[in-house]
Amino acid sequence: MSIPTYSAPRIGARPALICFSHLRWDSVFQRPQQLMARFARERDVYVFEEPEAGDAAFLRRRTCPHTGVHIATPVLPEDAPVDERRRLLDALLAEVGPASAWYYTPMARAFSAHAPWRAAAFDCMDDLARFRFAPPDMAAREAELLASVDVAFTGGASLHAARRNRHHNIHCLPSGVDLAHFMTARDALDEPADQASLAHPILGYFGVIDERLDMALLAELAARRPDWTIVMVGPVAKLAPDELPAAANIRWLGARDYRELPAFLAHWDVALMPFALNEATRFISPTKAPEYLAGGKRVVSTRIVDVERRFAGMAAVTIADDAAGFVDACEAAMRRQDAADFTEVDDLLATISWEGIHHRMATLLDEAEAEQLPKPAMIRGSTLTDDLVVGAGFAGSVIAERLARAGRRVTVIDRRPHIAGNAHDELDEAGILVHRYGPHIFHTNSDMVLSYLSRFTAWRPYEHRVLARVGASLLPMPINRTTLNRVFGVSLGSEAEAEAFLRRLARPVDTVASARDFVIGSVGPHLYEMFFRGYSLKQWGVDPALLDASVTARVPARTTTDDRYFLDRHQCMPANGYTRMFENILDHDNITVLTATDYRSVATERVGRTVFTGPIDAFYDWRLGPLPYRSLVFEHSTVDAEFVQPVATINYPGLETPYTRSTEFKHLTGQRHRRTSICRERSSAEGEPYYPVPAEANRLLYRRYRELGDAERSVTFLGRLGTYQYMNMDQVVAQALRTADRLLADAPTVAAAAE
Repeated sequence: MSIPTYSAPRIGARPALICFSHLRWDSVFQRPQQLMARFARERDVYVFEEPEAGDAAFLRRRTCPHTGVHIATPVLPEDAPVDERRRLLDALLAEVGPASAWYYTPMARAFSAHAPWRAAAFDCMDDLARFRFAPPDMAAREAELLASVDVAFTGGASLHAARRNRHHNIHCLPSGVDLAHFMTARDALDEPADQASLAHPILGYFGVIDERLDMALLAELAARRPDWTIVMVGPVAKLAPDELPAAANIRWLGARDYRELPAFLAHWDVALMPFALNEATRFISPTKAPEYLAGGKRVVSTRIVDVERRFAGMAAVTIADDAAGFVDACEAAMRRQDAADFTEVDDLLATISWEGIHHRMATLLDEAEAEQLPKPAMIRGSTLTDDLVVGAGFAGSVIAERLARAGRRVTVIDRRPHIAGNAHDELDEAGILVHRYGPHIFHTNSDMVLSYLSRFTAWRPYEHRVLARVGASLLPMPINRTTLNRVFGVSLGSEAEAEAFLRRLARPVDTVASARDFVIGSVGPHLYEMFFRGYSLKQWGVDPALLDASVTARVPARTTTDDRYFLDRHQCMPANGYTRMFENILDHDNITVLTATDYRSVATERVGRTVFTGPIDAFYDWRLGPLPYRSLVFEHSTVDAEFVQPVATINYPGLETPYTRSTEFKHLTGQRHRRTSICRERSSAEGEPYYPVPAEANRLLYRRYRELGDAERSVTFLGRLGTYQYMNMDQVVAQALRTADRLLADAPTVAAAAE
């Protein structure tokens, strides 16, 4: 895709994303809304809707109060030419600046193909050309769009199989589920008034009601079981009133707010997916099944290919072929009470959150934008910059500041659209300051590190506390004397008593070779099973018996009642947030910062030295094999309450919960707000690398990569990923300061000496 040259985003700028949708933003909240709501956390998102009829041509604007997404609705006379939509789009682009495009409808290409997009993506949810009333040129428009975009996605495996040979960069990402939202249906929610009066059993459906549903099946199901109530929640589209079965026990309740859906779902006896088997459903991958299952409801579906594949072998999902089969399946579902059926369901649901899907899409869009960006002129030729720093997190920013302060001209690039790396924080849609990549709590025993960072931020005193959810109890973590007293029902009154008690619990091993050995040798098997085994399994994806002892040695047991998570002399938080601190660190005339810029787009340019803070194996294109990392998936949500947790972080060590921990950010930041923001975390084997996996085989592979790095005369590897070791923030800062001193000693400065 050819685009004109333009400036890269400046520090702190939010890139724009224009989404072309054939759906109304206020329709049933599904894939476009879920994803755009998440993109709006890091970008200025504008949904360019299908036009409405009006007497004059203008763009009606509003902002969704729940997500911060901007809605742009063209209002046009019915006979307005396509040029009018192009003109309104151009006016929007003139306002927002360089933007990327995100297509849900190929028909939008007719008025948007001319725009100088930073990158373009097509999220192909359905084979729209097969839908009722589809424009006759829909298939041709889709082919043109696929040929022009930089990255494409499909909403299901069947659709991906049909499209995979039509684009070089197409990815299958089936729709996910808003777990935090729909799992509330497992609680005792108040039933909506217009459903509360209906007789049970209630069989329910929510979603768009259109030609994809089998109306004949619904009519026959209602006729076979007049004692059952069938509830249909959702807007009716493209269907005439007489196409809807008029049985007395079928209730058409109309469109409802997304926030109301769990309240309907909570009181259903069975959830229905009565899709017709026709051209419109040949490639669909419905979002309904994960949402129903998250709400704890058994599902009966027609034989949709992607549903069969995705939920094969799960007792909570039954496939039926006709009305008689639906009756039998619904009866069996209502009889079956085995809660164990939802264990495997919850394991699957934990892997298909919208947060994870958005993270993958956002990464691919970032990469597409980086590919399209012209190589920055300021790093072309060794005369224009002395050093290239790859990564604008702690390691990269600190060393860039030190080099720049010494008079060297430094270019800092980061493939993400922001600075501050994983410490990046920002205001969410409710105006609450959140850590986008999970909680970051600053603590250190180093006066030097604290003194250095204090040049760029004031501090808020903060001592971190963590509770572990064990059954119905919240217990202090790390294990301390209070934990022991509550778990074992004892009254240990001194450190000596607690130490003696722990010795009785412990099962020492001759050689501490693993994390399991360390914990059992310190606190015994009971506490190991209660607090460590499940958490470590979820966090690292392997049994603690296969992990280094260092993994659990970081959270030792205590004999005191001190419930602080860290015991460092200095514990505090940047008063105005981490991102503001990073802006101050990088605010130097000798530093140029380019975000949304991939290293490979500038890797061939000549610079004096490169400091690489990304994964060392990626630098070498994984030539020796990939180094294992653990990734994280974050699920952010805003709650209408001042606080919902007694402390900032709650750990979930049990395997019955897919999350490892949840964090409430207002405890960390001290912000006052009538609402609060929660982040739940899950670990994943795929995605952005966060944690090097501590195991001997991995260290041996890293050493081979380090040998390659040691041979590089002009490249320095730095940080957690560049040196493949787990480090706290203060340790990364200290490493960057030491490395800067060494580099400056090796290369004379071109201006003033360092302070």
